[in-house]
Amino acid sequence: MASTIDKKDGNLVVINFEATKEELDASMQKAYSKNKGKFQVPGFRKGKVPYKLVLQYYGEGVLLEDAITDLANTAYPEAIKEHDLKPVSRPELDVESIDENGVKYSLTVTVKPEVKLGAYEGVEVPYMKREVTDEDIDRSVDALRRRNSSLEEITDRAVEEGDTVTIDYEGFKDGVAFEGGKGENYNLKIGSHSFIPGFEEQIIGHNDGEEFTIEVKFPEEYHSEELKGADATFNVKINAIKAEVMPELDDEFAKDVSEFDTLDELRADIRKKEEERAEKDAKAAFENETVRVVCDNAEVDIPEVMIENEVESMAQDQAMRMSQQGIELGMYLNYIGQSMEEYRESLKPMARVRVKSSLVIEAVADKINPEITDEDYEEEIKVMADSYRMGVEDVKNAIGEDNEIIKDTIRGRKTVEYLASKAVKTEPAPADEEPAEEKAEEAAPADAEE
Repeated sequence: MASTIDKKDGNLVVINFEATKEELDASMQKAYSKNKGKFQVPGFRKGKVPYKLVLQYYGEGVLLEDAITDLANTAYPEAIKEHDLKPVSRPELDVESIDENGVKYSLTVTVKPEVKLGAYEGVEVPYMKREVTDEDIDRSVDALRRRNSSLEEITDRAVEEGDTVTIDYEGFKDGVAFEGGKGENYNLKIGSHSFIPGFEEQIIGHNDGEEFTIEVKFPEEYHSEELKGADATFNVKINAIKAEVMPELDDEFAKDVSEFDTLDELRADIRKKEEERAEKDAKAAFENETVRVVCDNAEVDIPEVMIENEVESMAQDQAMRMSQQGIELGMYLNYIGQSMEEYRESLKPMARVRVKSSLVIEAVADKINPEITDEDYEEEIKVMADSYRMGVEDVKNAIGEDNEIIKDTIRGRKTVEYLASKAVKTEPAPADEEPAEEKAEEAAPADAEE
């Protein structure tokens, strides 16, 4: 079906269509077949009313909407291909006229905006790789010791910072117990700050078996309206005191927690991994900053619908991640006193950055046309398989052969790598030269094209 287009402001395109009387009649027949089970006329069983009688009894209007929608659904993909359009919104249908010659209608759609690239090769970007120090290695070793520590019950001293205590407790406001303020045999690590301020500190100095009362004040931003800023008391009983016992730091420790025979070998391996991590972090940060600079050099008028689509995607991703931890996003937002509308609004600045990054990276990719080899494709499939803990063949079966989304992902990544390879590394600016919050707002992730 032939079509013409009119380009409007705001990246809107109106696609104009004309369907002949014969084409409209054929779609009317399809609409009748789809809906005939809904029509009832005296003397006919439901679903058996003839087409012409439906038109006489109900009028053509009962089928026109479905008929024109059917015409549009067929013509729209052809028009998108014919005019090389890249829609980013659902098309809106508008019927202009219906007469003895057929029907004229249009579809209005928002398309991807044009990107005016500035300098994208040879841009100057600060490069910084963190130095791996002996203190870093010590912290990693200490973390390894803590993961292999044990708790030993203490009976000959009072509670100290870092101890884990098993307690019964009950909270009261104005002498009345409040909901959610009671627990039995609760394990609390002193210094974890998992309770309201002042609670843990007042347990220090008390002994096993002791019962006592502590006084606290709930924070003003506390989630419970009843308890915001309220004074409260807690009756507490200590049932047990346990202290963390760290393993001795020697060769035996290295043998127990690794494949190495000596502590020196273990530390050397930790240093190697820390160096690799520092290199990887520096590379990712440099790529992100390169994308940010290239985006700053580019001009693009981003349609609001693209921002909204990205916000929706970000919200869905967050909801999925939280659900995997057994947390429902809506309930969490209610807990922190934030509406879904406020949450979505807070996502808009980053959504705008991501959309612009994606558009700019795509525009650069169109310029450089990075090659995607079979090896690239297979490697991406393997990464997906590892990420989802699936077999490579299972992933291939799930996504099908020659998946365009996979290709787009590889294309975007290769484009970012190209930009970073062409960028000029400079010394990072002093920390006080540019406010950190400005950098955070402007920075875009290297995988924004995904």
